[in-house]
Amino acid sequence: MPEPGAVEFVPLPEEGRVYRRGRRIRLGDVDPTGRCRLDSVVRHLQDVARDDSADSGLIDPMNWVVRRTLIEVHTAPVFQEWVELATWCSGHGSRWAERRTDLTGDEGARITAVTLWIHVDLETGRPRKLNPDFFEIYGPTAGDRVVSARQSLPNQPIEGAGDEPWAVRFADLDILGHVNNAAQWVAVEEVLALTEFPVTAIRAELEHGAGVEQHHNTHLRWLEADDGIDLWLMTDGVAGSVARVRRVGSQSGNQALMANS
Repeated sequence: MPEPGAVEFVPLPEEGRVYRRGRRIRLGDVDPTGRCRLDSVVRHLQDVARDDSADSGLIDPMNWVVRRTLIEVHTAPVFQEWVELATWCSGHGSRWAERRTDLTGDEGARITAVTLWIHVDLETGRPRKLNPDFFEIYGPTAGDRVVSARQSLPNQPIEGAGDEPWAVRFADLDILGHVNNAAQWVAVEEVLALTEFPVTAIRAELEHGAGVEQHHNTHLRWLEADDGIDLWLMTDGVAGSVARVRRVGSQSGNQALMANS
């Protein structure tokens, strides 16, 4: 049985394709304290992934959508910090691939991330088998590590969860016409601010389910635990995405919420 994708951080490979790019944290990336927000971090992950696939010569560089992202923020980037990103393929299935990314900054920022990307047919929107060129380009770093695309977070709000309407803005939509994966992390930032949860040394994960679309009845639901938060973006009563935030190294909150799910 393949292990679930994007649930652990495999180390930087000794050989194979590792794509590296740098960028500066700008004004639109940060919160009022100067901390780079999670949605901005995910946008940088998305951008470097796109840059890598375009540079690689992959036949279908745009035929990918995000299924799941896991991030550990050990030290958050700050305004004007220069950050370097290194990204590589760390596993695959028949119709998806796992991508690891490390982010380090010249002022001490350190983030580890892993994302599961589904290879899709852009006409039908359905998962599509990976092309042979994928294995030629990314096979050396992925090796024989096979991962699944199954999800692990509870897809229904737990009793007692907070509830408020969530406005889907036109600016949240991407070229595929749905709310971009990075924009869905804005909901995570909103709940962190509402609950005043400390945003240092956190482990955050988000799984995309039915998707979040414009002109749907969308609600943000959330539940606090002793050491973290679970939250759901519900669209017409169905989980469009599910997220979980914990302190790095915390396990008790995961077990407690999973027991209630």
